[in-house]
Amino acid sequence: MDLVLRAARVVTPDGERRADVGVEDGRIVAVADRLDAATVVELAADEVLLPGLVDTHVHVNDPGRSDWEGFDSATRAAAAGGVTTIIDMPLNSLPPTTTVAALDAKRGSARGRAHVDVGFWGGIVPTNLEDLEELHDAGVFGFKCFLVHSGVDEFPHVSEEELRAALLRLRSRDALTIVHAEDPHEITEAGPDYRGFLDSRPHRAESHAVSALVDLAVETRTRLHVLHVSSGQAARQVKVAKDLGLRFTAETCPHYLTFVAEEIGDAATEFKCCPPIRDAANREQLWRALRDGVVDLVVTDHSPCTPELKHGDFATAWGGIASLQLGLPAVWTQARRRGHALTDVVRWMATAPADLVGLTTKGRIAPGADADFCVFAPDDAFVVDRAALLHRNPVTPYHGLPLAGVVRQTWLRGEPIDDRPRGRLLGNRVARPSGGDA
Repeated sequence: MDLVLRAARVVTPDGERRADVGVEDGRIVAVADRLDAATVVELAADEVLLPGLVDTHVHVNDPGRSDWEGFDSATRAAAAGGVTTIIDMPLNSLPPTTTVAALDAKRGSARGRAHVDVGFWGGIVPTNLEDLEELHDAGVFGFKCFLVHSGVDEFPHVSEEELRAALLRLRSRDALTIVHAEDPHEITEAGPDYRGFLDSRPHRAESHAVSALVDLAVETRTRLHVLHVSSGQAARQVKVAKDLGLRFTAETCPHYLTFVAEEIGDAATEFKCCPPIRDAANREQLWRALRDGVVDLVVTDHSPCTPELKHGDFATAWGGIASLQLGLPAVWTQARRRGHALTDVVRWMATAPADLVGLTTKGRIAPGADADFCVFAPDDAFVVDRAALLHRNPVTPYHGLPLAGVVRQTWLRGEPIDDRPRGRLLGNRVARPSGGDA
């Protein structure tokens, strides 16, 4: 073995334990009570060894809108937050990832600039039905679509009929489709203050859309995943799908598990996101849905923009929250208050996201997995300072918030992440090679 990491607390698929983790050629080869190697790294007494997190919902916005974010800044922020793999969303970049040519352009932007491993989602829009199989075969991990306006005109939303056609087309590939599920018929014009914005996107907009997806899953027998569930009512519709035995999964995000509508000021547009942050009682419903396995995973939906686009009011400001660097401590802060353990957080933020996209060597500390690690001090604490964030535009609702848990170090394939961009470009299991190191 090249390396052993020794820790009093290691989160493994079988639970938390004292262990030595042996690494050879960037892979974990053993997890045992005592191992020897030329190099032994012993964690501090207050540190826990976690698998590197996997964030399957990240908007890097590169190429085309790299003033909003970019592969260098996004992946540095990811590494600072203990994230070792991201899957990039197909929109807000120009061009959006709806063709193989656009995927190639995105890979070209990422190559040589990624500090963590990077994969890509494709997109479903009304005009690219003929491109879907080729895009899947080129390596995207699945396909995102919107049932409501996406926020950018170059990525139009699809009707239920258009989505049905896409699902039937992708059925031969057993491809995963991920959906921004809000019913456009239930959304009204937003008011300028937070209450006016919240009222414009009610619970029923989500629950009606998820119910329609359940019907499509029954009809098409395809894999469907609901993005960023903000509503407890929508989570109940997800449970209907699971009770029917459908291949139906769902995620929520740190901001829905942290913030509540009652505490958002009328000028605090840094909190604007779609669907919106709802009330405190709803937040507890989401936590129960996570506890009960109705909601499967927690990812950030990192959706940054320039500060200028966050100016104005809730009717006009960009809807998106930048939090890639803060997801782990934000979730841990709330989870520990509700009696959850780090094993739960690892399942939600590492193992389940990896499993969602078929990355069986990510998100777990076990023989055969990539030696991707997060060294985490769960009882340390800090106050978020936007000036310390590595996002290109550190506009965040977390500024000034005290959080529990500090990421001390992040490792990628057996080496601490530093200024060298060693991330790789990943493809799905049927993809052709994507060019090795990014």
